[in-house]
Amino acid sequence: MKRLIRYILNHIPRPILQRMAGWAVPLLGLFYIGKGRECPLCGCRRRKFLPYGYVTQREDALCPNCLALERHRLLWLWLVRESDIGRGAMALPKLLHAAPEVALMRKFRKMYASAPDRYVTADLESPLADMHFDIQQIPLADGEFDAVICNHILEHVEDDRKAVREIFRILRPGGWAVLLAPVDLGREHTFEDDTITDPAERTRIFGQYDHRRIYGRDYAKRLAEAGFEVYDENYRERFLAKEQRLYALPDDHIYIVYKPKTVQ
Repeated sequence: MKRLIRYILNHIPRPILQRMAGWAVPLLGLFYIGKGRECPLCGCRRRKFLPYGYVTQREDALCPNCLALERHRLLWLWLVRESDIGRGAMALPKLLHAAPEVALMRKFRKMYASAPDRYVTADLESPLADMHFDIQQIPLADGEFDAVICNHILEHVEDDRKAVREIFRILRPGGWAVLLAPVDLGREHTFEDDTITDPAERTRIFGQYDHRRIYGRDYAKRLAEAGFEVYDENYRERFLAKEQRLYALPDDHIYIVYKPKTVQ
């Protein structure tokens, strides 16, 4: 199963994967019938989640029903328990969801059903998104959104600092964003080298053929350079050990940024 999933991820173009995942992954999930794990997004119960990963397969990663990965489950729990997204329809922020993950997008579509214009999805090429643009040059007005969700995009773009400045620009004063990226906490400084262009070499060095950098512990500082107040939270630690196992939560940090109400 691990080899099959790794082969599919590395040999089938992403837009095609996005179209076929909705029926193919649930079929694979039939091999995992049981009750050892529960997805907090969709309630799916399985003895464990599916493996996932472009290079190294991670156990207990992919929900076979809604396609949520570990980081999506952790983020969803934070969103509904800690942010205004979990406070009911009247409090829903105007939200830009960049590179929308299917599992989260389905939940948001339902939550924003009475005000669909307040939830906007965007991607460079995904057929699932409302808008298509490069996050380094967002064609939206200053202060147009209350919140932004941008997960695992910044490690892909040429100029991540420019992308973060664009997110800062389109947020209203007092607005917030979740900007997740793979961060190696054992590394003090972010490593990037634009001279590395060979896909195989990028995979060897950065962990994925389309990654351009490995973030270190300075990730929060890089986000703050745009003007954000940054909060680095190990949110998994808020859960009991049995809950961490039940939801198969990762030991990832959540990076929440706020645009000051008074911008200098």
